[in-house]
Amino acid sequence: MRRTPPARIWRATFAVVGWAALALQYLLIIGPGAPGAIPALTLNFFSYFTILTNVLAALALTAPLIRADSRLGRWSASEGVRAAIAMYIAVVGLTYHVLLSHAWEPQGLAWLTNALLHYVMPTAVVLDWLLFTPKGRLRWIDAVKWLGFPLVYVGWTLAHGYASGWWPYWFLNVPALGWAKAGFWAGVMLALFLGIGLVLVGLDRTLGRSARDSGPAPA
Repeated sequence: MRRTPPARIWRATFAVVGWAALALQYLLIIGPGAPGAIPALTLNFFSYFTILTNVLAALALTAPLIRADSRLGRWSASEGVRAAIAMYIAVVGLTYHVLLSHAWEPQGLAWLTNALLHYVMPTAVVLDWLLFTPKGRLRWIDAVKWLGFPLVYVGWTLAHGYASGWWPYWFLNVPALGWAKAGFWAGVMLALFLGIGLVLVGLDRTLGRSARDSGPAPA
């Protein structure tokens, strides 16, 4: 009997967890309010870096299982893409734990989705990269290139925040903090992204070199 590879089991499990957590979080944000508020609430939902990153993670876990030969499947199989998503979601977990977790105490289903999106999925995606993604193909410059997504997100947050008056995170709330403090926190976050990215590239190169050195000896 043919056995299912561990990577497929892992990715199928956490793809389901990721999509379920996102769907539940969306329903909790929409709530029982007036239908006319749904478009604005939906836009706010997709303006959280946590949500965007978990969508990327769920896609990267799902695509290889469904259509590995599709454009999305090939995209998700890229070592650089998987490492970048691991970097983004590691920052999601660390930022929530250090800067945001003290600000509120979710209960019930809100506690469940919070735990899944900020702790379970970051752990699962980083382990997926560590255990199942081929190593040895990343370059140091990749960690710099991966900053593109966070930089675009900061730009979107500023535009959306000033247009709507709604800010997803206190440390990017320019009207409340002022440009200097918000700029400081944005710089801290970008430094955190870069630092974790460099750690992942270093691990990739080290593990890739170890794999080559321990390969089968020539006949």
